[in-house]
Amino acid sequence: MRPARWRTSEEVERLVGAAAAGDQRAWNALLDEFSGLLWAVARAHRLSDADAADVVQSTWLRLFEHLEGLHDPARVGGWLATTARRECLRLLRKSERMVLFGDVAPERESSEIPPVDALLERERDAALWRGFTRLWTSDQALLRLLMADPRPPYEDIAAALDMPIGSIGPTRQRALERLRQKLDSQGSLSLMTA
Repeated sequence: MRPARWRTSEEVERLVGAAAAGDQRAWNALLDEFSGLLWAVARAHRLSDADAADVVQSTWLRLFEHLEGLHDPARVGGWLATTARRECLRLLRKSERMVLFGDVAPERESSEIPPVDALLERERDAALWRGFTRLWTSDQALLRLLMADPRPPYEDIAAALDMPIGSIGPTRQRALERLRQKLDSQGSLSLMTA
């Protein structure tokens, strides 16, 4: 919690001296005076709450370790801000190099299809081809051309099958309906929606 007013440099220097001598109230007064500053520095580096708390705690620890050797105790606020900034940068550099191992590391998602899905896909494809081979030859030819990659223009399909362009869509619809009926009669229609 920030004090009601900022302390003068002389007051801060006295607090640092008293804290170095072991005065707990002086240490608490330093915490009250500068904790907001340290949190602001940590948040300015866009750290998570947990990382920001680590930085603030590490900074106070560094001050505790160097309290007696400060060259200018009146400027402890600047020392704390600089130390907090360095702690933030150290933490950010460390997180860039961190390689996770074991249970902590998230498992990479496999690009392979799970075995169960692969089996269902093979069964579906086999049933589809069985139904397809039972279609009329003209239906098979039309569906093959429409599914080609890249698909030829309707003009080329009409010329290849010797049919009017306007009848390609309705003929395709009837061919797909006949394929659906073949799949239904062999009990494979449910595989198409799985």
